[in-house]
Amino acid sequence: MDLVLILLSVTVFLILVNVLNSKKNDKYRNFPPGPKSLPIIGNIHMLDILKPHKSFLEISKTYGPVFSISFGQMKLVVLCGYETVKDALINHGEEFSGRPDSPISSQTSNGYGVIFSHGDNWKEMRKFTLTTLRDFGMGRKSIENKISEECEYLIQAFKSYGGKPFDNQSIVNTAVANIIVSILLDERFEYDDPTILKIMSLVNENIRILENLMVKLYNSYPNLIGWLPGSHRKVAANYREMKDFMMDYFIKPGKEVDVNNQRNFIDAFQAKQQEEKPKSKLFYHDKNLITLVMDLFSAGMETTSTTLRWGLLLMMKYPEIQKKVQNEIECVIGSAQPQTEHRKQMPYTDAVIHEIQRFGDIIPGNLPHSPIRDITFRGYSIPKGTIVIPLLHSVLRDETCFEKPEEFYPEHFLDSKGKFKKNEAFIPFSIGKRSCAGETLAKMELFLFFTTLLQNFTFQAPPGAKLDLTPAIGFTNAPLPYEICAVSRR
Repeated sequence: MDLVLILLSVTVFLILVNVLNSKKNDKYRNFPPGPKSLPIIGNIHMLDILKPHKSFLEISKTYGPVFSISFGQMKLVVLCGYETVKDALINHGEEFSGRPDSPISSQTSNGYGVIFSHGDNWKEMRKFTLTTLRDFGMGRKSIENKISEECEYLIQAFKSYGGKPFDNQSIVNTAVANIIVSILLDERFEYDDPTILKIMSLVNENIRILENLMVKLYNSYPNLIGWLPGSHRKVAANYREMKDFMMDYFIKPGKEVDVNNQRNFIDAFQAKQQEEKPKSKLFYHDKNLITLVMDLFSAGMETTSTTLRWGLLLMMKYPEIQKKVQNEIECVIGSAQPQTEHRKQMPYTDAVIHEIQRFGDIIPGNLPHSPIRDITFRGYSIPKGTIVIPLLHSVLRDETCFEKPEEFYPEHFLDSKGKFKKNEAFIPFSIGKRSCAGETLAKMELFLFFTTLLQNFTFQAPPGAKLDLTPAIGFTNAPLPYEICAVSRR
């Protein structure tokens, strides 16, 4: 009986909330069109909760490339297709440069760092991040050498299995994580180090459960859902644990920094903290530092390692493509160590890597944007603070830009003469003011890791294994767990 009363009370409360919200409809005059929403739940019933980007793409076929949808109390605007997304993020880049606030982001980053920050704090942290990443080697020979060294560790780890099946996720994650760790901390971890394994476990779990229904409901009804057990509380708990863990190991509060001998990204930030300037007190504090470190670690590890794991899976699925890449490696590089300068001589390999990124569709929904002021976009009024989803999935699958959008087809990036061909709709790192700060580093990592691995191994599925290209559930599109056989070629 008590449960029935609770459910009735919640229902009445939600109806009252919905009635009150209906009085605010003036705010949404000339709002983008969309399907009729139901009281309380909005359009939840129309969405594939675990893969909402698929539903968005279908809805756009009815309502056009700019449409709205309700998730509970939240109103979202979704942008579909390359031309629409480019128009918003390039032609109206300043207006769409904000990030929306949400209850779950308040429980985690809380407006600090670079990914979910906004306003002057975001501008300062992004400027510092880009400058400091370049200072510590992004796009330069020094970081290329570190990647090449890590490739050697990765080769030995793969060889240790002697061609027998193994799960590569933890090894590849750590190899990629070591590159951003070398910039942040000037260190590297062994592949079985419990410290890095713990951090990666927390990151991976949060990415997996961020698409959970309870997280979405919490963002829409925080006062009602917040006290309930569920994944929304697990995300916040994991974030706090990772924050404490990284603060102790990475930040090391109270350590002295020689401003004339800054060895890594964290040193550079802490040197800024010591400057006697108003900006130092305003922006260069520990809350920004720890969130920035967590942002860079998570983004620097997850997307690149997931792309590499898609690449290995696809090479097993399409051995004829794998063989063509290996032939080009033998022709251009031979037994020498791959270097980034080889890329321009390897159009087929370059096309395959681009197609892995396109087909993998790692962040299908993009990160949410938000107008920093009330704007009119393509004839529609979008109020300041509205959640805007520039749907990367719709761009990377845009049939007007890609001949076979649902297939793995490297020829998307090759002309009739076999030369590499750029495609403007290739924007896996997004575009505009909020594009990925580590794009240059990620491109270098992907080329060097991928070519080195295919130079040294032929990848095969274990006997009898079925290779499934269905993405796993999560905020990112990662491959389902799979085992791999790395057969040495040397």
